[in-house]
Amino acid sequence: MVGESKLSLFGIANTLLLICAAVATLYPVVYITAVSLSDTASVIQGKVLLLPKGINLDAYAEVMKNEKIPRAYLNSVYYTALGTFINLLFTAVAAYPLSQRTFFGRRFFMLAIVMTMFFNAGIIPTYMVVQQLGLIDSVWALVLPNAIWTMELIILKSFYENMSGQIREAALIDGASEYRILFNIVIPLSKPALASIGLFYFMGHWNSFFLPLIYLSDKDMYPLQVVLRDMLIYNTENDAGLVDRAALAPQAMKNATIVLSMIPVLLIYPFAQKYFAKGVMLGSEKG
Repeated sequence: MVGESKLSLFGIANTLLLICAAVATLYPVVYITAVSLSDTASVIQGKVLLLPKGINLDAYAEVMKNEKIPRAYLNSVYYTALGTFINLLFTAVAAYPLSQRTFFGRRFFMLAIVMTMFFNAGIIPTYMVVQQLGLIDSVWALVLPNAIWTMELIILKSFYENMSGQIREAALIDGASEYRILFNIVIPLSKPALASIGLFYFMGHWNSFFLPLIYLSDKDMYPLQVVLRDMLIYNTENDAGLVDRAALAPQAMKNATIVLSMIPVLLIYPFAQKYFAKGVMLGSEKG
């Protein structure tokens, strides 16, 4: 019958593949959450597989007591907020002239920008530039060298190009400057696209640990990911300030810190999801 759904081999295979991908993605999150909430004896004996064994919040209390974790958490929030703001501002400003077909040198600049996706100087020359600019041990070393990501710039440029040119022409006739058109018209109309690339920028800054590791030598400036890396690599049992061996399993401390590091992402993503989906749909409908 017309309209009757039919099972196909492709549909079954696709469903099974998606289920496997969902399980592979969700299981680590569920497992580390269960370990962080379980009692010490169950964690040490390896009895925790999917659900927590005996609810115990001591790991979270111990994490919050230690001065390293809250300070690193606040550092990550600060670096991520400042970095994402600079990313969005610079990307929005740079994408606007590149989206105008009358912009002189447009093809040359786009070619130079795209080439950075395939050719770059590497870590050592970049570190030398940051050092010569006096940015070592400062937040600017984390946000300025990566102020614009090439792929996000191309996405926003394409979104600008798909916007109606009549809006800009009408604004120019009314005497509006290019700056006013950008900040009062173009950017407000680009919220879906900005939310889409902003989510990627946010995730990049929040999960970054390599740049802080090479640019920051002051441990008080370390973000959460660097502190978490040290906890995962080095044995926390040797650090009396992080865990009491007699009272708490090191695995619970590590997993509790990981769960806390996921909270901002879990809180922001539901609000950004509608803009993210809308931005993708608008980009597919126009052009």
